[in-house]
Amino acid sequence: MTRPDYRWLYDTVRSRFDSDDAMEAFLPRPLSADELTQLGDDRYLSAMSLRVFRAGMKHSVVDAKWPAFEDAFWGFDPETMVLLTPEQVDGYMNNDRIIRHRTKLHTIPRNAQFILDIRREHGGSFGEFIANWPGYDIIGLWRLLARRGARLGGRSGAGFLRLVGKDTFLLTSDVVARLVAAGVIDQAPTSQRDKQRVQDAFNELQQISGRPLCQLSAMLSLSINPNF
Repeated sequence: MTRPDYRWLYDTVRSRFDSDDAMEAFLPRPLSADELTQLGDDRYLSAMSLRVFRAGMKHSVVDAKWPAFEDAFWGFDPETMVLLTPEQVDGYMNNDRIIRHRTKLHTIPRNAQFILDIRREHGGSFGEFIANWPGYDIIGLWRLLARRGARLGGRSGAGFLRLVGKDTFLLTSDVVARLVAAGVIDQAPTSQRDKQRVQDAFNELQQISGRPLCQLSAMLSLSINPNF
């Protein structure tokens, strides 16, 4: 199995910081399974919607508008949002407090239905479903989000998971550059075969280091770009 050398990776990243404590404080930390389960499904729908609206836009602009979204969409309760008709969604194009992007607005009831479908199929909350998904197949969860969610393909699925605190790696340009340099892949992974190679490399790094995927992802990025 080709992968970045963890000892080299650790030493390279550690050199960016003044102390061990500074490095550890900088690295992200995922939520526990219990914490993910305790999140209400309205928070998952809100995070999905936030990630959808962030795509292609300056994040700070979207984030500044999000309290208005929370108010306009009644806190993103899935059972309420799924009842929105296309005409009602179109009516939000008259609300100048939110970002008026018709296609993205229509993802809200669609993703509400996705959440309710998962709840029905698995007999628990959407948070439980996310919490129980194994990290060694996080690309499988990306694939499910892309297939069944609305506009949650590409980097959006992983971005949504990072927003809610589910442990995941991100395929940023810096992470991809380090994986290419290590010989894991030849280019940005688009095929399932290449994504599986990336997953396998992360799984091996995790077994060696005991670190969550999000920290390993950040460390790979920092090994290329110290200003991560």
